[in-house]
Amino acid sequence: MVLAELGGKISHALRSMANVTLVDETVLDACLKEICTALIQSDINIKLVKGLRDSVKRQVKLEEMAAGLNKRKIIEKAVFTELCAMLDPGIKPYRLQKGKSNVVMFVGLQGNGKTTTCTKYAYLNKRKGYRPA
Repeated sequence: MVLAELGGKISHALRSMANVTLVDETVLDACLKEICTALIQSDINIKLVKGLRDSVKRQVKLEEMAAGLNKRKIIEKAVFTELCAMLDPGIKPYRLQKGKSNVVMFVGLQGNGKTTTCTKYAYLNKRKGYRPA
């Protein structure tokens, strides 16, 4: 439920720019403030949120943009790019090795679907030729 609320708040912040006739630094600051507030309310680390805000401001330099560019789309793309970069761990996922004992741990809250996920994961690996226990 938290993820849906976060997505709604970010979408609302980006949509609120559509009502403004002139996109300038104050509009950008208000939009970023709303996005950062939504991220902090969703328990995102403050350092990550500050990094997102700084890199979006670095990417979007409204004073240097040509008059014909769609500033709303550029801001939206910069926010999307930074959110994706925040979620990307930058490392390759763990690859199971055949003939070796591989241990995978699933962690989650009660009622979150760990058993269902483990069953699907075991079935997937059984089809790939592994022997899940």
